[in-house]
Amino acid sequence: MAFIDCHFYSDSLGVSASMHVILPQAAQSQIGLASSVYGDKHPTLYLLHGLSDDHTIWMRRTSIERYASELGIAVVMPAVNRSFYADMASGPNYWTFISEELPALARSFFPLAEERELNYAAGLSMGGYGAMKLALTHPDRFAAAASLSGALDISGRAISFPNDFKLIYGDVTKIKGSGDDLFHLADQLSVYQGVKPELYQCCGTEDFLYEDNIRFRDYCRDLKLNLTYEEEPGTHEWGYWDRKIQNVLNWLPLPARS
Repeated sequence: MAFIDCHFYSDSLGVSASMHVILPQAAQSQIGLASSVYGDKHPTLYLLHGLSDDHTIWMRRTSIERYASELGIAVVMPAVNRSFYADMASGPNYWTFISEELPALARSFFPLAEERELNYAAGLSMGGYGAMKLALTHPDRFAAAASLSGALDISGRAISFPNDFKLIYGDVTKIKGSGDDLFHLADQLSVYQGVKPELYQCCGTEDFLYEDNIRFRDYCRDLKLNLTYEEEPGTHEWGYWDRKIQNVLNWLPLPARS
């Protein structure tokens, strides 16, 4: 794999931005790391960080490079600060950045596939919310999305992060039923006439977000969305996420190699 620490200017944010990118490499003699490449342009996973993290966290706390190398998938890990992947009421337009500008820029910098069936999103906690938001909002762009211990019911989270949510959303009473509400987006996806993305969700049973995850799981099941759900004992911590990101990578609907 190639590892790129990428810094670039973002028009939507009005400031320089950062991402870590790992790209497949067809190495023949590298010791201790299996490698694979699909073709000229790589299947791509947008891997999102949580509220207290940044774009470096997945490389620092997991073996994502080693896991992705075996599958031949590129991984793009952007920084979005404490934005909840939203166009903020009092701050930059992080939703526009993550959903529109970032994929276009990443594809202009690197050989990343544009086809829907070769694009996926995943994340932990706040990033799990962001990944689901991407796929539910843009089912025509993402074949799959995965949430690890996701903050999926944000309309009930304003009390936990009052200062953040005031800056992000302004009037928090308007979250429910909006484009920031995953339950509302799930409703819209249920009547979408195109091919729906596959969804994966996991959460530890001792996680403080467990009840939020159960509510979202049951809601998706009632809507008959294509959701794979897993739970096991666990809390909000990196040992759990390092294990589960391996499950996510193995679950992704990657195309068959020719």
